[in-house]
Amino acid sequence: MRSGCITLLRDLYAANAQWKIGILRYFNPVGAHKSGCIGEVSVGTPNNLIPYICDVATGKLPFLKVYGNDYNTHDGTGIRDYIHVEDLVNGHFLAFNKIVFNSSFNIWNLGSGVGYTVLEVVKAFERVNRIKIPYQIFARREGDIESSFADISKAQSQLDWSPKNGLDEMMFDAWNWHKKSLVTNRIC
Repeated sequence: MRSGCITLLRDLYAANAQWKIGILRYFNPVGAHKSGCIGEVSVGTPNNLIPYICDVATGKLPFLKVYGNDYNTHDGTGIRDYIHVEDLVNGHFLAFNKIVFNSSFNIWNLGSGVGYTVLEVVKAFERVNRIKIPYQIFARREGDIESSFADISKAQSQLDWSPKNGLDEMMFDAWNWHKKSLVTNRIC
């Protein structure tokens, strides 16, 4: 949500404290429902890492483009925070319950609270799903930052929320969805 929208909502609450406003900031939702029946369908070349990896794994794309290997990280690739979509759903549920019973204005970050490099994500996908992901290194994209991950302490303390799924579960569930959607070409 852009800062102008947050300012507008904050002003609305300041004008009438009976409003119940909760803002959730997501950090790279990935994965799919554990059943493999509900997931993200990418159209064209994905801009997000996990759908891109899945398209490489299916053969739809020949290799993953990794943008930048000269960041000040242990393997040179950028660090991002990923959250399993089921943890995100749980965060929505808890935030809704919090604001329904309390007139308030709150902003919570929903992420894993942990950063993973691009190559760590690729290696986790390969290990969990036993699929080799070919990749090539390209120059950094303009505007990309070295590291971005969530401080989830407010969501933990105020919502009693913590992510339950780690990187391995995210990689497994994302690929499970892609495999099933290729075979059935429909939602279960």
